[in-house]
Amino acid sequence: MAMEKTFNAAAAEPRISKKWEEAHAFRAGANARPGAGSFTIMIPPPNVTGALHVGHAFNNTLQDILVRWHRMRGFDTLWQPGQDHAGIATQLQVEKMLAATGQPSRRELGRAAFLAKVWEWKAEYGGTIVEQLKRLGASCDWERNAFTMAGAPGDPRTGHENSANFHDAVIKVFVDMYHKGLIYRGKRLVNWDPHFETAISDLEVENIEVAGHMWHFKYPLAGGETYTYVEKDADGNVTFEEERDYISIATTRPETMLGDGAVAVHPSDERYAPIVGKLCEIPVGPKEHRRFIPIITDDYPDPDFGSGAVKITGAHDFNDYAVAQRGGIPLYRLMDSAGRMRADGLSYGECANRAQEIAAGAAFTGEEVDTLNLVPDDLRGLDRFEAREKVIDQITAEGLAVMHVVTRVDAETGEQVESLEPLVEDKPIMQPFGDRSKVVVEPMLTDQWFVDAEKVVGPALEAVRDGRTKIIPEAGEKTYYHWLENIEPWCISRQLWWGHRIPVWYGLDLSYEKPVDRDRDGEIDPVEIARMLLDGIVHMGEVHHCGASFEAVKDRFLDDNADTPAPIAHARVTEVADKKAAEEMLAETLARYAIDQDPTKLVYPVWRDPDVLDTWFSSGLWPIGTLGWPEETDELEKYFPTDVLITGFDILFFWVARMMMMQLAVVGEVPFHTVYLHQLVRDEKGKKMSKTTGNVIDPLEIIDEYGADALRFTSASMAAIGGVLKLSEERIKGYRNFGTKLWNAARFAEMNACHPVEGFDPKAVSATVNKWIVGETGRVREAVDEAIAAYRFNDAAHALYAFTWGKVCDWYVEFSKPLLASDDSAIAAETRATMGWVIDQCLVLLHPFMPFITEELWGEIAKRDRLLAHADWPGYGAGLLDPAADREINWVIRLIEDIRSARAQMHVPAGLKIPMIRAESDAAARAAWETNAALIQRMARIDSLTDMAVLPKGCITLPVEGATFALPLADIIDVAEEKARLEKSLAKLGKEIKGLEGRLKNPKFAENAPEEVVEEARSNLAQREGEAGKLSEALARLAELG
Repeated sequence: MAMEKTFNAAAAEPRISKKWEEAHAFRAGANARPGAGSFTIMIPPPNVTGALHVGHAFNNTLQDILVRWHRMRGFDTLWQPGQDHAGIATQLQVEKMLAATGQPSRRELGRAAFLAKVWEWKAEYGGTIVEQLKRLGASCDWERNAFTMAGAPGDPRTGHENSANFHDAVIKVFVDMYHKGLIYRGKRLVNWDPHFETAISDLEVENIEVAGHMWHFKYPLAGGETYTYVEKDADGNVTFEEERDYISIATTRPETMLGDGAVAVHPSDERYAPIVGKLCEIPVGPKEHRRFIPIITDDYPDPDFGSGAVKITGAHDFNDYAVAQRGGIPLYRLMDSAGRMRADGLSYGECANRAQEIAAGAAFTGEEVDTLNLVPDDLRGLDRFEAREKVIDQITAEGLAVMHVVTRVDAETGEQVESLEPLVEDKPIMQPFGDRSKVVVEPMLTDQWFVDAEKVVGPALEAVRDGRTKIIPEAGEKTYYHWLENIEPWCISRQLWWGHRIPVWYGLDLSYEKPVDRDRDGEIDPVEIARMLLDGIVHMGEVHHCGASFEAVKDRFLDDNADTPAPIAHARVTEVADKKAAEEMLAETLARYAIDQDPTKLVYPVWRDPDVLDTWFSSGLWPIGTLGWPEETDELEKYFPTDVLITGFDILFFWVARMMMMQLAVVGEVPFHTVYLHQLVRDEKGKKMSKTTGNVIDPLEIIDEYGADALRFTSASMAAIGGVLKLSEERIKGYRNFGTKLWNAARFAEMNACHPVEGFDPKAVSATVNKWIVGETGRVREAVDEAIAAYRFNDAAHALYAFTWGKVCDWYVEFSKPLLASDDSAIAAETRATMGWVIDQCLVLLHPFMPFITEELWGEIAKRDRLLAHADWPGYGAGLLDPAADREINWVIRLIEDIRSARAQMHVPAGLKIPMIRAESDAAARAAWETNAALIQRMARIDSLTDMAVLPKGCITLPVEGATFALPLADIIDVAEEKARLEKSLAKLGKEIKGLEGRLKNPKFAENAPEEVVEEARSNLAQREGEAGKLSEALARLAELG
């Protein structure tokens, strides 16, 4: 059956995907040669909530090129797919679904029932991105699809039936690292999302520029003390001087003033030298309980910014936290988990009095300070932004706002009127928002679980330094070193329900001081101890133990209570929901024992930590967790360490570095030998894609319109190492046309009976044209291999494009036509066989880049015993090159191209045949002409060739190797008109170039304009300069015509 006229991607792609799937073409080890080495890539797991975006399409295309290339070369390949459980994103998605369908909320359902709903949602929707990646042509071993929550309680094993038990691996790592002292619980400042009421990572924070305000306030000096405030210019001359009884600060967050622990100034700032070490008053709150805080020095304040004095609120600002840590400043927490001002604890007066003692030098502990609620009673329970307005009003009403003169025009009189008003600067500020909740993120001091990163970072640094893991491009290594050399403790707990629940259980601390003989009978019996413990429940602290399960830890709680007199020490340990339930159950069991003294009814309740692990912690184990660790599996031995990780620059620290740390800490091996980092995919102008801007390109729509191959080849063609990734639909359309060109070449071959011939030897061809194309095929195979091996995907794509479209479709197809029609049957047969072989090689070499159209053509062209996905990658190379044939055909191509270029520049009508003159020619050039004259004349539209020793006037010369030709055009075109047209176009371009040069030379433009705007200007300048160069060349040719 004859081939279809065009390739219908929409119809063919699902059919081809099904063919691959039914053949298990991508199963680990498929097409591996005996004794072959392995090649492994772990897919960066997309969120289970995710849908395919252009970043996924780009990233997975590069991975697939590598995997298909290695599979065709006989490697034992594994491309491990899977999804991340995406804690916060999935929980949000399911909560939205519950609300939209009128079901009970998460809180109403309770934890167990809600998690059951999440598993149901995952089973129904979690495979969406898997199917979308299949549409892209991703040749993963889909039978091994993994999930970062596989094996967790309630897992129905839907969509990841064969996944390794990832949950057990995660829990084991946590437990092992805890017992090695690498994981601990502590109180530190974290990014806090008040909507979800959880800690979030830096990557989940969007810093957005918004219109903000900077309020200036006075902090009065204690006791009414004064000092001389002096400002000087750069030469030391006094420019301003006054007596002050305050220090002024500027803040964008007045509500946090309530938690100030100090005011800091730079050690070199002479303006405040007289008052360093003094106390100043926070200008808000009830007068009788105003707090005084010290004025300290620290390198953090910038003397040239604002007043140069900075209020230090260590519990609500990351920079302030660092200052507080250095200076031993107390950290006063002001807000609750929902972003409201705290309403718990003692009265404001009691808390303020204690804080004042601390400011005066009294000893304190972090635990004690955390209990102090320094929110005045009238502000407690308010939303933080509502409290802000009240704080501003109170300070202003008391006359402690810094004032300045404002001049306005009176609407009635038109006169200028001056007035004193509070100094409030309107200025843009970078505001942190939760990327999911879209609410303002609050730096919050909370109890969390942390990895002591300093203890595990060393091997990860050393592995890159000694070359065990290479990062491409090199700039990535510098970033990697910078982050890891300045690493902070890693917060790994999240206040969510969906995720790996932290394997730690808590119990009430039953240790006690010396008991009292309440019965005064000279003995302290178990009943008295029970009553004493009962009375002390509300004051009891906590003890905790870490283990893989409740069964693994319960005996340790008995050990904790071993010193408690019998029978309390032998109470039965049981698990309850939370601390409140534990207190109630313990009170009940102690009260009952005090009455009936029945030891069999004594119960010691424990509860599990309600938090879950950060998804970056579990995904940090992705390489080993997907291969069955901690079991010693065959897959782990064969495919680990993996070969390469391809991922974005943006998660170098959040994921790549943490995988390095985790794998080295757990199994002592690097997770991958190479890390290839790429930039974000942007639009054609270099702008970041966003729904707000309206420049988002949907890859699924692109696949529907142009086919997956066009999107894939576009991705590969723009994948320059470290380069900016600009995606345009026009470019995709162009590569769709490239696929059409390939299809048409295959149809030409079919219509001319050019089929693959078994036993064809490319080295044995005799016709010059056939020798040339065989040599070009060897040349491009070497270029493609070299480029892919070096991760220069763009170079490989460009080489294939130039070969397939340029050498094969444009030239060889045309060159072959006279040979196919030759009376010499041997030459015709050789050319048919050569054409069949060349088209086959195009399919093989292009397959990793354009798998669908090449697989379709592979099956159309001939009957095969295996899929193209499993075809042997060729090993031929430059040995196929015939220097004489290469030189002759390239000479012919150069001459034809020069003639075509001259015709186009001079606006010679396309269909017009014109004469040509040969002025000089050596023997090789003359022989090349004689052999190929008919071909050259047909393809260049030349009707005759005349030899002349001296060229007549009005010719354009065409020098080629060994010869000089000329086109007599003076009588064919209107030289004057053509010259005027070119000069006009060149003048217009000159103005545009001058304007663009002026913009780019302007320092303000270069410094202030968005990066993509500057880049667009540079690109436009380069384009205009190129056009101008071509016009100047054309004018120079016109000058030849006289």
